[in-house]
Amino acid sequence: MSFKAVSPTIFIIPTGIGCEIGGFAGDALPTAKLLASASGCLITHPNVMNGGSLSERSKDIFYVEGYSLDRFVKGEIGLKKVKKQKIGIIFDSNIEHEILMRHLQVADACVATLGMDVDSYVLTKKPLGIVINSESEGISGGLIENPDALIEAGEILINKGITAIAIVAKFPDNVDLIETNSYREGKGVDPIAGVEAVISHLISKFLKVPCAHAPALSPIQLNENLDPRTASEEIGYTFLPSVLIGLSKAPDLIELTDKNEKITLYPSQIESIVVPSGALGGEAVLAGIERGLNIISVKNQNILNLDNQNLNYPKLIEVENYFEAAGLILALRDGINPKSIRRPLNNIQELTFKNKKS
Repeated sequence: MSFKAVSPTIFIIPTGIGCEIGGFAGDALPTAKLLASASGCLITHPNVMNGGSLSERSKDIFYVEGYSLDRFVKGEIGLKKVKKQKIGIIFDSNIEHEILMRHLQVADACVATLGMDVDSYVLTKKPLGIVINSESEGISGGLIENPDALIEAGEILINKGITAIAIVAKFPDNVDLIETNSYREGKGVDPIAGVEAVISHLISKFLKVPCAHAPALSPIQLNENLDPRTASEEIGYTFLPSVLIGLSKAPDLIELTDKNEKITLYPSQIESIVVPSGALGGEAVLAGIERGLNIISVKNQNILNLDNQNLNYPKLIEVENYFEAAGLILALRDGINPKSIRRPLNNIQELTFKNKKS
């Protein structure tokens, strides 16, 4: 059997910017599977993988929360594969009893049917106080009024041996219905995505364990004009299943200063970052540029406009779609010069001694 080297690749679709692919409920998951197949090793974040009631696990995909993913690209942490994570859940104390029971039933179902280790949960001492703000140039955003309550609840779980944390926060019932239905029909930005990122970033930053967030929302009226990209959020009572599936085998986050841990994947092994065109200003992409990685910019319509004209980075390769991105990754994986496949094909360059210093 011949050995084929992997080409470790990071796949990013920023949350809350209305990407045509990846701006909805796990609709970038098929793309992640394609890129994982091409690269042999894909590192991506919950926004790509979480599809409400639907998701998948893959041995070739590392599920890493966005803040920790940025730290990984910056060279601050490594990733360690695990057989399983011991998952705990933080529930916002503002969640109504019936909705809480629905979420606890999801956790029990994941233990009974999928064999996960969902061990325990804790209610926050105070309501988290989620505030949604989507008025900043159309980008989804918001804040949490009581972040200390979130961190304190996470510390209780970690002190009991929990190794990965799911967070379920109560979201306001007065979310703009017009804006929500626009998103459900595939015409707008997910109104809650931005503040979801704030919640998970807090846990990653202060507790340094794998984590992801699922919102608790009251049921809303049936929409018969639903876009297929949002359908996975409509088929269950909660969005928790995909979060638990992702966290169940999420890699451990290992500080690179710790010499006693066996690390599966080091930042130095990453070869490429795949990111939507226009969304090149994120911390992971800028860190990748600083480290000289390949940046594969894919046409994927969104509300941002920071492209290579602003950066002028020579190792940025622009492609039309994710099929082309997968082909490019395969070429890089096999040591094929991408220029050899594109046309026109230029002659090799002659170097001279004109500028040689005496």
